[in-house]
Amino acid sequence: MITSLSERQKSWLTLGSLWLLLLLLAALRPLAVPDEGRYGEVGRWMLQSGDWLTPRLNGLPFFHKPPLLYWLQAMSLATFGINEVALRLVPALHAGLMLVALYLSARTISTEAIARRAVLMLGTSMTFLVGGQYVNHDMPVATWIGVAIWCFAFAFMAGDKPNALLARLGFAACALGMLSKGLIGIALPGMVLVIWLLWTRQFKKVLYLPWLSGLALFALIALPWFVLAQQKYPSFFDYMFVGQQFNRYTATTYNNPQPWWFYLLALVLLFFPWVFFALNQLRRPAPAPVPAAVPLAQAWRSLCWIWVVAIITFFSIPNSKLVGYALPVMPALALLAALGWERGIAYRARAGQLFVGLCLLNIGIALVLMLKVADVTRTGRAQDIAQALACAAQPSDTVYVSGKYPYDLPFYAQTRKPMVVLEDWPAARQHAGDGWQRELFEGADFDAQAAKVLQSPQVLAPAGAAAGNWFVAPTGNKMAEGLAGWKLFYQGAGWVLYQSGSALAPESPKAAEHKGLPGCKH
Repeated sequence: MITSLSERQKSWLTLGSLWLLLLLLAALRPLAVPDEGRYGEVGRWMLQSGDWLTPRLNGLPFFHKPPLLYWLQAMSLATFGINEVALRLVPALHAGLMLVALYLSARTISTEAIARRAVLMLGTSMTFLVGGQYVNHDMPVATWIGVAIWCFAFAFMAGDKPNALLARLGFAACALGMLSKGLIGIALPGMVLVIWLLWTRQFKKVLYLPWLSGLALFALIALPWFVLAQQKYPSFFDYMFVGQQFNRYTATTYNNPQPWWFYLLALVLLFFPWVFFALNQLRRPAPAPVPAAVPLAQAWRSLCWIWVVAIITFFSIPNSKLVGYALPVMPALALLAALGWERGIAYRARAGQLFVGLCLLNIGIALVLMLKVADVTRTGRAQDIAQALACAAQPSDTVYVSGKYPYDLPFYAQTRKPMVVLEDWPAARQHAGDGWQRELFEGADFDAQAAKVLQSPQVLAPAGAAAGNWFVAPTGNKMAEGLAGWKLFYQGAGWVLYQSGSALAPESPKAAEHKGLPGCKH
């Protein structure tokens, strides 16, 4: 006997379907560079090296961000193999948690229908379908910021005194947020909640939080890694908290300078078209016969608006701005959009068909983006070079690189040794901007032994006379041309691969004519 699904079952089915769609889209594209190549390789190296304390890029310490993303990536790669989807499973799981937290919160403070609509709006936005599979720290920290705000807000709304269990969960979420991306995992939930508590005249409840047990739980989760890293690297605190967080927020010399209105455009791109229904909440009530207002306590509406405005304002202050920094506001924006839809559209004729059409439009846009991204980014990636190298090189071979840094090459080639990066490093230290060169030489400052992978271009000439050496450079780089021993092995879309001449066997393909990938199996 077939029974119809309950409304709650329909909601959970919707959540599961959206998450499976996210995984499907995640399997349709290669790694994006530099971000996914950089952060994905740090996770792979952590698994390969067995060093779970020190995140490393090309064998060099990489302390731009805390390690939660890398720990989870290493575990995922160990379970599912070295592939893109295993990496993307980490942000996808966080995106799924963001969706579940929104659903549970919205159905508690409003209705099942509004909660499911908010889930569908967030789950069919570029926030979820694209940001939810992008390998970097933005989705994890956004998720834990959201979970922390929900937990503390429900704790404060529980009565005259906060609910201790929910508050402790909020402290734990802040700890995981700090392990995801540093101090904003604490600062942003704290800022939103303080403003909200003052606005709703609940601030005195802060005195009754379970501070002792909450801070102990926070310390147990968040502090061990920071303490151990500081013990091993005495300049760690100064580098991560002053250099990578405070200076990046206040300085004007970092990448991606954008105007103050940048995040307004980002919200439209990340939450199109649903963001416009959130703005519907700002209208004055329409005259009859519009249905009665959607049931939601004013305190919760205030929380959502403060959540959005405070965080967007916070990130609009620095000169450097990135789209992913807007992700923490999306759960609140989704609930506001669902309320706006109920207020202005839901009662109209064919509103259901319009909603389905907009959902399908967004899914179609995301699908086209995933299918086209490989072609658009082809010349920037080193995936083809990595495949050729993986087929022909031995694990003990040495790979030299120059001109740019091929972030995705070690991941796809599954190299066992750091690459030797050739550059005029004294000059780079004087003139390098906020890019790959700085990432490497700042990492070298933490580990003198690992720093040996940063060498002068002069070592390339003698390396050509030895077997088992490879040289990778962007197309147009002439460094290896004319040097004895180096011969072209493979011409990729945006990179070239040379092999040291003494390693070429007589029966090997003619280097200048070798345009196809060598057949190989791993």
